[in-house]
Amino acid sequence: MSKRSLVRKFAMSALLMVVSVPLAFAQDPKETPTQNVETKARKQKAEVTRIYEDWMKKDVYYIITPEEKKAFKALKTDEERENFIENFWRRRDPNPDTEENEYREEYYERIAYANEHFASGIPGWLTDRGRIYITWGKPDSVESHPSGGSYDRPSYEGGGSTTAYPFEIWFYRHLDDVGDGIEIEFVDPTGTGEYRIARSPYEKDALLMVPGAGLTTAESLGLADKADRITGNYQNGAAYQREQDSPFRRLELISSLQRPPQVKYGDLQNLLGSDSPVVDNNPLDFQLRVDYFRQSDNSVMTTFTVQADNSELVFQDSGGLPTARMNIFGRIMAVSGKRSGIFEDSVTTSSTSGELAETKEKKSVYQKAIALTPGTYKVDVIVRDVVSGNKGIRSFGFTLPKYDEKQLDTSSLILAAKLRTTNEGDIGNMFVIGTAKVIPNLSRDFKKGQEVGIYMQVYNAGIDQTTLRPAVDVQYVLMKGGKEILNQPENWEGLSDSGQRLTLARLLPTFALPTGDYEIKIRIKDRVTGQTMERGEKFTISE
Repeated sequence: MSKRSLVRKFAMSALLMVVSVPLAFAQDPKETPTQNVETKARKQKAEVTRIYEDWMKKDVYYIITPEEKKAFKALKTDEERENFIENFWRRRDPNPDTEENEYREEYYERIAYANEHFASGIPGWLTDRGRIYITWGKPDSVESHPSGGSYDRPSYEGGGSTTAYPFEIWFYRHLDDVGDGIEIEFVDPTGTGEYRIARSPYEKDALLMVPGAGLTTAESLGLADKADRITGNYQNGAAYQREQDSPFRRLELISSLQRPPQVKYGDLQNLLGSDSPVVDNNPLDFQLRVDYFRQSDNSVMTTFTVQADNSELVFQDSGGLPTARMNIFGRIMAVSGKRSGIFEDSVTTSSTSGELAETKEKKSVYQKAIALTPGTYKVDVIVRDVVSGNKGIRSFGFTLPKYDEKQLDTSSLILAAKLRTTNEGDIGNMFVIGTAKVIPNLSRDFKKGQEVGIYMQVYNAGIDQTTLRPAVDVQYVLMKGGKEILNQPENWEGLSDSGQRLTLARLLPTFALPTGDYEIKIRIKDRVTGQTMERGEKFTISE
């Protein structure tokens, strides 16, 4: 049942309560009314108002922003409130093309789960675990110690053995506007089942206040004083080994978790709702690039890269560091007019005060990868600088090829500002293609001495069955002024091949190249089928 239906149901119940007044309280018809019944305040109105108050103070208490709360309180009629509630959920709907609002459905499921699993004398949604679960969703993993008991501290908590209260550690890989690798520890010191967020890793230590008991390794060796853990004075050998365990970091984390999550699909999407959106008299300039890579016969991995000059952004002090922030919203439409995808993110760029001038000479880059079916599309992207409010919009049409397994073909050819093999820290992050991290240079302007990354995938190339090496000739040809100045073959050593996919990844040094305009061409010839292809991109080398 939708929220609007629930509100109407409760309103009808309130109405029935009003009209079901016992006859013993009916007014004597001979008496003259002292008040016009048409202007008399009705209980029904108060009940309905209370329902809307409960919606704000209970239903969405954890996710409504201060601006939304202020706007909701200013509304005068129930019709306005209903429209507000409808728009409230629409702004958070990840797929408005469907009848159901997946975010709203999941949100109320979270409330039900919290009330069922985290209640402890108070409703589950009011507990710390309930608040985190409702606001941020299910954690990626949970370490649970429901009975507490004997506990061997890890080295970063000081080592040694003690007795612990019941506790849990929730782990989130990423939370928007909070961070990566988030650990949240809950402790139940009263044994009532009400777990509370711990502000110190020692809150779960049941022997913390017992003299001589539950000592850390340093304390047992006389190198630290247990009183320091109690008073919070960590100057004498009991300092935290992990930054995330420090009191300041824990308080910062708790503060971030108390803020409502960033609203998705809001005002930036509304700007794209018009055929001719008005952006700004002083628009924010940025570049947009679309690249594609075969994922399967009917799926093409498509990357949307946005690049803006930091000089276009306004840096504002945040935690002692000058920081600029962009909100990015993109909408992908098929040629039929059906929406095929949406992306929205917030990108931040920080610098020290001393390096701010140098940072403003650099660029900020964002990328979103979405799997699409072959076909023709249009993407609309709008970028807003949070501090200045300046906005920019770009629309770009593109066609994704349908790869024929018998036809020699390639992905996009990317000229990259950075190109290297991936490491563990790159997993799940932007700019990862296969086993390479590729950050495109959208301006295709490289400083003299800066290496030009060349990345492309080749599909359906022939394989020599004798040597099991690619039976493909690839030439890297560098052109300047229409003349060929460099021609190098591909030796295939160290290249990544998966089935019939070959990855070309090279770094072109520019120390010996004079400044000016260039073009890199990649010529491909399949010796098995005789098919040939050529891909090219232009770039500039400047001082």
